[in-house]
Amino acid sequence: MIDQNKTQEEGIPKFGKLLVALFLSVIFCGVLTWTMGTYFPDFPNISKWR
Repeated sequence: MIDQNKTQEEGIPKFGKLLVALFLSVIFCGVLTWTMGTYFPDFPNISKWR
């Protein structure tokens, strides 16, 4: 019985790994947003390029 439960859990990703991946993606998006706001403040305004 214990071996059967252990083999079923091996195929299922752990919740902690998913939580870490989610946290890292949120941090990455925050850093990307800060970078775009700091170094490219007029990024959406493309009318000045014409």
